[in-house]
Amino acid sequence: MKTERALRISHVGLRGIVGRGLEATHILDFSAAFGTFLPPGPVVIGRDPRASGIMIREGVIAALMATGHDVIDLGMVSTPVIQHAIQRANAAGGISIGASHNAVEWNALKFFGARGTYLSTAEAGELLDIYHLRKFRLADHTGLGHCRAEAGEVDRYLDDLAAVFDMAGLRRFRAVVDCCNGTSALVLRRMIERFGLDFILINERVEGVSFAHEPAINAATLGLQLAPLVKPLRADAGFLFDIDSDRVAVASETGDAVSEEAVLPMIADYLLPRGAGKLVITNLSTTALVEEVAALHGGSVVRVPVGRQAAMDALATYRTDQIAVAGEGTGAVMMPQFRFIYDGIASMLAILSLMRERGQRLSEIIASYPAYFVLKGEAPLNPQAVPVMMMELQKQYGDGLVDVRDGLRVAWPDRWFHVRVSQTEPIVRVICEQKGEPAWALFESLMDYARNTTATV
Repeated sequence: MKTERALRISHVGLRGIVGRGLEATHILDFSAAFGTFLPPGPVVIGRDPRASGIMIREGVIAALMATGHDVIDLGMVSTPVIQHAIQRANAAGGISIGASHNAVEWNALKFFGARGTYLSTAEAGELLDIYHLRKFRLADHTGLGHCRAEAGEVDRYLDDLAAVFDMAGLRRFRAVVDCCNGTSALVLRRMIERFGLDFILINERVEGVSFAHEPAINAATLGLQLAPLVKPLRADAGFLFDIDSDRVAVASETGDAVSEEAVLPMIADYLLPRGAGKLVITNLSTTALVEEVAALHGGSVVRVPVGRQAAMDALATYRTDQIAVAGEGTGAVMMPQFRFIYDGIASMLAILSLMRERGQRLSEIIASYPAYFVLKGEAPLNPQAVPVMMMELQKQYGDGLVDVRDGLRVAWPDRWFHVRVSQTEPIVRVICEQKGEPAWALFESLMDYARNTTATV
């Protein structure tokens, strides 16, 4: 892999392969930029178990202290725990060190503001400007920050979950959970101890060098180890987490993998009848099933470009009491009860709560929805080829409803496709969905075009 393809600097933040793109100087400069961007106050940090996280943590702490910020180091914790801690500590912001669904050789910095949520587009743009211009606000020897370790945040996070979900009522369910050697293992083990939940954890041992399998959140990964165990273990459901547990995938009690696209519609189905909010905020790549579920409860869907900054921008447009739920078709969901934090464990509890409230098995809930079939693929990124590809595709499929806010999305009454450049990986993503049956011909045509264009231009 070429070095330039192993490092991604964008509005999303900093992400790359350690030693083949992501270097210590990037960590120092980006963290110093973030320290300069933030107002005065402490900064909360934490990391996932990747071996490179220790090295990166030292650079993050040094840069933040150099810009005059005290640092609260939570150690190895999930990203949602960091976000809850930011809110609780009235901190200026926070940094999560971890590459989520990427392979073990990757690492990343994810930045949060004082609300504990991802930065808006404007905030992320300002941070990037400071980074590129290297206009860091560095303190002298009398103004350097201090660092302290903080324990107990997992229990405080569990307190927040228990205030929303009926933990005693969820003891009736048995779930098999694939932790993928990540931070969810630390949270779930403590959850079992505190609340007596019947969770069977696999790949629980935290690992920094080699994960049990790729941490991708999709049906294919579910089928590797988790889904085949659900039925033999007489479990009611199976759940798969990525390394920092901000997203989740699901398997039913029959041992069948459920599309990660079903997570947001199920949680919308649970939350829409429970509050005043009737808006579901999601991105252009998410299943159209979410519109059908929202309509059942008198709700509506607001679609935005892919990316967490776009979601934050949309959330700021509405009052909190107008929003029922927000999320992506990747198994990442935010709930207003937790002030809009992407949280896979909270999503798992919401799905179990939906099963309890309906008195239905997970497979029965899934079967109650209209059948939508999502096909996803990717092609190597050739930046020079992208404009030509988008123009040609728009000409070819211009008879549908065209949206060019993020790549190209074209929709017809029963199907749609979205072709866009990933913000986190050097690839072009192709997503195609159709109601009733898979749109294989359309998907293969789009994939062939994406592959051929990137190879020849």
